[in-house]
Amino acid sequence: MDSRDLHVSGGTGGTYAQLEDLHTLAISSDDLAATLAQVSVECHTILADPNLAASAILDPAGAARFIETLLGALDGRGGLTALSVGYAERAVALRVVADAYRFTDAAQAQLLDDIRWAAGYLAPAGVVVGLPLLLVAGGAAAVYFGLGGKFDYQRFITDHPGLVDDLVGASPGLVTRLTGLFEGDVPSAAHLVGQLYPDGHATVTDAGIDTSDPRATHLPNGFGDLMDGLDYRNGLAHAGSPDQIDVRVITHPDGSKAYVVDIPGTKVWDGPGSANPSLNDLGTNVHVLGGDVTAREEAIAEALRRAGASPTDPVMLVGHSQGGMVAAQAAHDSGTGGFNFNVTHVLTAGSPIGRVDIPANVQVLSLENSHDIVPHLDAAANPDRPNRTTVTFDNQLGTIGGDHSTNKSYLPAAQALDTSADPSVRAYRDSASAFLGTTNTGQTQVYDLTRTP
Repeated sequence: MDSRDLHVSGGTGGTYAQLEDLHTLAISSDDLAATLAQVSVECHTILADPNLAASAILDPAGAARFIETLLGALDGRGGLTALSVGYAERAVALRVVADAYRFTDAAQAQLLDDIRWAAGYLAPAGVVVGLPLLLVAGGAAAVYFGLGGKFDYQRFITDHPGLVDDLVGASPGLVTRLTGLFEGDVPSAAHLVGQLYPDGHATVTDAGIDTSDPRATHLPNGFGDLMDGLDYRNGLAHAGSPDQIDVRVITHPDGSKAYVVDIPGTKVWDGPGSANPSLNDLGTNVHVLGGDVTAREEAIAEALRRAGASPTDPVMLVGHSQGGMVAAQAAHDSGTGGFNFNVTHVLTAGSPIGRVDIPANVQVLSLENSHDIVPHLDAAANPDRPNRTTVTFDNQLGTIGGDHSTNKSYLPAAQALDTSADPSVRAYRDSASAFLGTTNTGQTQVYDLTRTP
């Protein structure tokens, strides 16, 4: 894979960044219109100057020519007054174009949400109406499989990940129909379901400095290094073991510090009930999709405190799957009691974070395999914003796990991203200089996380 296989949207080179440029140009046009109008008014006062009236007595023809010339310069077709009006009109037009695009974009997203909600609400009736067709289809499938046919469901769903958007998008309507409680969107429905998963409290245990592998001792110098470190930590986090993250403490030549946190994805797929001791479980997925401050987020904050991070030190959160979801939510909460750290950058791999409201001062880069179904679990595309860059790529490995893998899917893409000349990618990397560089020193501190009731 190389950078030509990557498609970049959003960021400083995205559509919304250009819309912000239009608004900036509109403000400049307003200022220029006001300045020209003021100059025009001041010049018009010359016509009432007593000296001009006195000179008109001595040279009527000369005064008349002067007045004609002045009025032409002020009120003629190309005069200051016309220019002022023209720049004011341009400012209005620029704002109308930018606002119309934003309105249309938001309206289309809301319309899609509404259609999916209605599909979920009407689903029970649809099942009854479609039952005869389902029986016919089931009979045809039985004949097909009886003849030795084989249906590869993993290949099918990874070839059509939009089906996941439709199913998840229909869930609020279905929850409303089944419970009688109105849930208007995916986060509110997830928040309701999250009540079945007690989040409990986090316990953080220092697991020492990792010196066992070059991927832990080598500090990042690019996207490939960042993803390699995340892949390494992700491979060491297993179901049945404590949740595990690491904090890479980066020391610059001048002694200042920056912090990179590696957050692996989901490892435990548990059902509702009592608080699971594993923080990297399905319950955390549901809670963070609902916009909750989770025990896992609180544990990451405690790990940063133990690693020595202050509220002003720059922090980058790097997460895979659920790890990216928690990272995005922590960025949303950054600088507050929920997560009182200076999150400046987020890097996600295969994470559904399209509905998370990220502050404009946080730069987010999201990697998404177009065949990975996990980024579709929030039924929302990542927004095109100047601070949010999304990099998609096509890497069909034939299985749900393979397409979602940090090692097989996302690491090659991150390595290819290091050679990208895209302006949004370059702007993100340039802004992340506090975390990247060959002159830095530091170490990787590991923390085990567990949940208690």
